Amino acid sequence: MSFYPKISFQHEVEEYLTKMFRNNEQFKGLRVPVLEHPKLQDILLIPVIGPRQDLKKHASEVIVGAQCGNAVLRGAHVYVPGIISTSRFMKAGELVSVYSDIEGKCKRGAKEFEGLKVFLGNGISELSRSEIFSSSGPLNGMGIRMIEPVYLSPSFDNVLPNHVFLQNLPSVIVSHILNPQPGERILDMCAAPGGKTTHLAALMHDQGEVIAMDKIANKVKKIKQNAELLQLNCIKAFCYDGTKALSVEKREDEQEGPPFLPESFDRILLDAPCSGMGQRPNMAYSSTLKEVTSYQPLQRKLFTVAVQLLKPGGVLVYSTCTITLSENEEQVAWALKTFPCLQLQPQEPHIGGEGMRGAGLSLDQLKLLQRFDPSAVKLQEMDIDSLEDSREDDLISLANKDCIGFFIAKFVKLNNK
Repeated sequence: MSFYPKISFQHEVEEYLTKMFRNNEQFKGLRVPVLEHPKLQDILLIPVIGPRQDLKKHASEVIVGAQCGNAVLRGAHVYVPGIISTSRFMKAGELVSVYSDIEGKCKRGAKEFEGLKVFLGNGISELSRSEIFSSSGPLNGMGIRMIEPVYLSPSFDNVLPNHVFLQNLPSVIVSHILNPQPGERILDMCAAPGGKTTHLAALMHDQGEVIAMDKIANKVKKIKQNAELLQLNCIKAFCYDGTKALSVEKREDEQEGPPFLPESFDRILLDAPCSGMGQRPNMAYSSTLKEVTSYQPLQRKLFTVAVQLLKPGGVLVYSTCTITLSENEEQVAWALKTFPCLQLQPQEPHIGGEGMRGAGLSLDQLKLLQRFDPSAVKLQEMDIDSLEDSREDDLISLANKDCIGFFIAKFVKLNNK
């Protein structure tokens, strides 16, 4: 979770978060720790506590889809569109157990389901079965208010929205590695929904220019909304395909938007479209092999444009939220061979592991890469009983490691003239 230090508000943050946790029924008096990151002052860490082994399962069941289940594991309540099935006579106000249908085999409106399902925790139904599956039309409100989730992962909806932006830790670290400076011109090539974009602008103290691009209009609208909410004026968002962002000649209208002339940017972030295999929690992955292999050529098209748009001496950071060798280390090896002007750079901070072997990179080059792979780390289960006895250093270590899968490479473009 990143904070935007435009003013001094640390006391306000602590007071607000403490109040929220105390009044949140999910935690029944338990205060989930909020920790300052030891290296980065604008990051607060919230370790996820669980899984809870002592929860009693109720006879009345609610089945939700895999994507809804992912959201519940991250602290969300259950909203009606995510509900696939409920027990036959479920009433409003009833205690229910919530499960995720991870194979997508439960039929909508079923009165029972014996297929493969994962327990997500317990909640209170806000509506009856008949209201949820009403023939008069679909509802969009809350269906189940979670009071005993398997993982204590608090929701941050509407919590200090002018100062707080909830992100996975590696996503926050990327902006620090790019290290934008006040007055520079920055390009965020695949920017939606704008978490990294707004963080870059905040690190620059809103001085300079951050160009954010995405080819989906609704996502660009979200970037603009986030920039406005955080009162960041240096962000300019455009609906544009990053593979077409290079202009071969200067335009007479001198429009500020894309396409751009070569060597137009001091630093570029390419958080590339990817197979997303590092995203967590993820109880169902539906992409085909053809879809997964389609990302490498797209990433190379975007990378080629980024190199041409970068000024000599400029910094390019390439990142993905996947764990495949083909989208990460192989891309770095390809880039170094294809663009002799690029040189790998050390990363600060370096919290993750080094790169994976198998792409032909040297051991020294692998050490310059940063890979977050929580599956490679043996994590000690963190339950409620051990929470109060845990040292802050142990909780920080847990939060540093127990994150999404992610990859980061940092390049500098040498001046060959």
